Amino acid sequence: MIQRINSNQNPNFFFLTYTKNWSVDNFLIIPKQFFTTEIIIKRKPLAETARRAGWIGCNIDISNVVEAGKVFLVKDSKLIKKDIVEISFKKTLFLREKSLESKGWILDLMNCVDMIKNESFSLDDVYKFENKLKLKYPNNNFIKDKIRQQLQILRNKGIIEFTTRGNYKKISYGNI
Repeated sequence: MIQRINSNQNPNFFFLTYTKNWSVDNFLIIPKQFFTTEIIIKRKPLAETARRAGWIGCNIDISNVVEAGKVFLVKDSKLIKKDIVEISFKKTLFLREKSLESKGWILDLMNCVDMIKNESFSLDDVYKFENKLKLKYPNNNFIKDKIRQQLQILRNKGIIEFTTRGNYKKISYGNI
């Protein structure tokens, strides 16, 4: 699975949750650009007595996927309008053209922005994640510069909005 998601041949994934009455609760797409090694959880190999002994499967932890990577077609049993689904899906397609390292930085910063509870936030709010990012990227001695660079990318791609100097706002299309 890791080999597949690190290639350009990985698929988009659809996830479905349903109620006890078998009605659809949530139906969402996670586009392939959001699949990283961090959301794949390796399982134990199958026992020697199994038909496919030694085969190693995995679980997918979608809780670690950033909110922009969850494109709902149905959310909380409500059908999402087609134009909102299309906008949500298309706004992150630029990630497919990024290298694994560049994509990693953008996704990590998107995750930091997701952890900020308010719709509006400041550069200082994002700087609070500097130590976390430093642990992940120990060879980068310019974390704050990289944060600002990634915020510019997210602004240019319509994921966040620059409001005033050092202040931003998350852009919502109705289903994220």
